[in-house]
Amino acid sequence: MKIFWFIPTHGDSRYLGTTKGARQVDHAYMKQIATTVDSLGYEGVLIPTGRSCEDPWIVAASLIDATKNLKFLVALRPGVTTPALAARMSATFDRLSHGRILLNLVTGGDEQELKGDGVYEDHATRYQTANEYVKIWREILTRSHTGEDFTFHGKRLSVDQAKLLYPPVQKPYPPLWFGGSSDVATDLAAEQVDTYLTWGEPPEAVKEKLEVVRKKAASRGRVLNYGIRLHVIVRETNEEAWSAAEQLIQYVDDETIAAAQHKISQMDSVGQQRMAALHGGKRDKLEVSPNLWAGIGLVRGGAGTALVGDPETVAARIQEYASLGIDTFIFSGYPHLEESIHFAELVFPLLPLETQKKLAQPNLTGPFGEIIANNYTPDKKHVQESV
Repeated sequence: MKIFWFIPTHGDSRYLGTTKGARQVDHAYMKQIATTVDSLGYEGVLIPTGRSCEDPWIVAASLIDATKNLKFLVALRPGVTTPALAARMSATFDRLSHGRILLNLVTGGDEQELKGDGVYEDHATRYQTANEYVKIWREILTRSHTGEDFTFHGKRLSVDQAKLLYPPVQKPYPPLWFGGSSDVATDLAAEQVDTYLTWGEPPEAVKEKLEVVRKKAASRGRVLNYGIRLHVIVRETNEEAWSAAEQLIQYVDDETIAAAQHKISQMDSVGQQRMAALHGGKRDKLEVSPNLWAGIGLVRGGAGTALVGDPETVAARIQEYASLGIDTFIFSGYPHLEESIHFAELVFPLLPLETQKKLAQPNLTGPFGEIIANNYTPDKKHVQESV
């Protein structure tokens, strides 16, 4: 089991849909989150992409020296960059970070936004382009280890004698991730990627989706890894956690929700449509599955659900998804700095033993916790003796 966190390059706040409690996301803040989750033992961080975000490649590159082990899941954008340039950028990042880059293929789901980036393709065409894009990208990186070049002429993209002189550290290429729910998206995943990602739908819906991808991959002689993207709101008690969930959207008015849902409805992303259908833009039935709360999706595009509860409950829900074959969990929470610490302190000790060992810090000697009255270590025995 691998646990990732999230760098909020599109903004962060204590509350959604309002400037109240909002905080400035500058390099110092992003660095603070990155160094915190690196020290806590998270596997890596997802860095989002799109018009609403700071550029993920520049953000990730700026955090290499600030971190030691953290991996960076960065977007590949067919149509926005060429596959040869993306291969060169991927290899360079991989070399400079000593093998800490992962690539997230993002085809986009908002035609209006894509046109602003100069991409004039409909949904089906974007996936045709993405398929050829990945073939070129992967072959350039793979052949760089032997010094070969690569020529390819497809319906959408072509290269002649493309060559990369500096190969990546990871062989044959940095792992490729992707999430999509349409038929063409699951076809692409089955044929091209290493890890398939889903947003946090109810377990039964996730199970059905993974079975589709698994069968398609098997028909091509491939076996994929699987991951899930979720928010999390964890507190010491269930009551505190649900109260925190309600507080998160307490300043969101109906007009803001309506505007957000109208914009989301214009997107051609099937995954986004599935997210929106969970709540229907209404506040009255936001717990769409036990401890799975869709309140974030009222105003946020992309992943819109959160696991809500006490540590034991959240850990049990994580295990429920893990039992479906998911081995990577990408979490986030508001504000992202504080919630990363809450989650690590409260849930990490309840995860499977092998994951606990991986997350554990170097074996330092105690005592741990603040010393009591300048003399006693903070454990039950000494506290009782001092009373």
